[in-house]
Amino acid sequence: MLAFRKSHENRIFLLALAAGLPGSAVALLMLWGGDYSPKVQWTLSIFIIVLWLGFTLAVRERTVVPLQTVANLLEALREGDYSIRARHPRHDDALGEVMLEINQLGEMLRHQRFDEVDAEALLQKLIAGVDVALFTFDGDHTLRLVNRAGERMLAQPSARLLGRSAVQLGLKDCLDGSPDRTFERTFPGQSGRWQCRRSTFREAGMPHHLLLLSDLSKALRDEERQAWQRLIRVLGHELNNSLAPIKSTASTLVKVLRKETPHQGWRDDAQRSLSLIAERCASLNRFVAAYSQLARLPAPRRRDTAIPLLVQRAIGFETRLSVGLGPSPDLSIAIDRDQIEQLLINLIKNAAEAALETGGGVEVGWRQLGNQLEITVLDDGPGISSTQNLFVPFFTTKPGGTGIGLVLCRQIAEAHGGTLSLSNREGQAGCIATLTLPIVDPAPSHPVASHPEENRT
Repeated sequence: MLAFRKSHENRIFLLALAAGLPGSAVALLMLWGGDYSPKVQWTLSIFIIVLWLGFTLAVRERTVVPLQTVANLLEALREGDYSIRARHPRHDDALGEVMLEINQLGEMLRHQRFDEVDAEALLQKLIAGVDVALFTFDGDHTLRLVNRAGERMLAQPSARLLGRSAVQLGLKDCLDGSPDRTFERTFPGQSGRWQCRRSTFREAGMPHHLLLLSDLSKALRDEERQAWQRLIRVLGHELNNSLAPIKSTASTLVKVLRKETPHQGWRDDAQRSLSLIAERCASLNRFVAAYSQLARLPAPRRRDTAIPLLVQRAIGFETRLSVGLGPSPDLSIAIDRDQIEQLLINLIKNAAEAALETGGGVEVGWRQLGNQLEITVLDDGPGISSTQNLFVPFFTTKPGGTGIGLVLCRQIAEAHGGTLSLSNREGQAGCIATLTLPIVDPAPSHPVASHPEENRT
């Protein structure tokens, strides 16, 4: 760089010297060729040569000094000093425009630095305040950043953690395997169930790992408590509905039997009371059986199943009205035929009951969307008044209902890796139930003993 600068300066000097050479040479020839005294000749010669060299050096200086100023300004910008500016730049020449551009570049970089500092400060506050353990590792699995939640999890301050390897911190397995998973683990500061999320990013061109560990224990406990509260509320409601009339009827029977002379027709009253008690006991028995059925749902046994035949079988169980069949493709997928058939029977039964209220109809159809199968059951009934309790176990608005039909259907769908949703139809009355199932290859076939309690839910 220095050699280039000297070479450029020498070129400027030589070019300026060459520019004044013709005039100076002519003047000296005329001076020494004329009839002048030696004193005049030497005096004027020295004067011409001094002026020639002086202007040459001035041209060199006026060319090199602005370039040195530009170099100093660029060096300051490169080193991050954005406070230096060129003084009095002009708009009417090329050098002034260069200085103006450098000044504007410095101002822009200064604002960018302020923005970066503010963004970094905000990011540091967010990282420190987030209730998720955050770690960043370089390509050698050495810890480079940890937040407060990570310090609490490992029970050490960041000063002792930074620079240590993932193996030393007990996090090596978190950097391997699936980037999104859950596991049980006891760390020095915390223990419980954790959700691990991992991603990669680059810093200074080098790969780094971002590791997030979320403590799921509190969230799971909250969800478990809410589930128990809902279950106890529903159980209490169902038990009270049966125990209250049983208690009242039993008390009435005790009073009748204690009388020495029962009133006329007391035997008929006693029989009706005992029948009521038996009916409510049977209702409780159905309730307990439904609970057991919900808790014993077996894992699906997949095998290749023709969807048209499966839907036709499910439709055949509905005899109260004629179920329509929309245009649907002929395809087969690997599912547990008995479980999905029971699911469709429940959906068609509910749709038929809703359609009978308004005199409407029911239609079943299916289609393939990419690698998924979508089966829909539509009815022309009154629709769903409230979707809040659709999938709450044991909640029902039907007389004699158990409240597990839709819950069981959703469990079957999720066990197959699919989803089940119910919503009101748009633009018209009625409801639409949508079952989505992934299209997967069937598992290798092998003889499996069939058990009624596993094949029928």
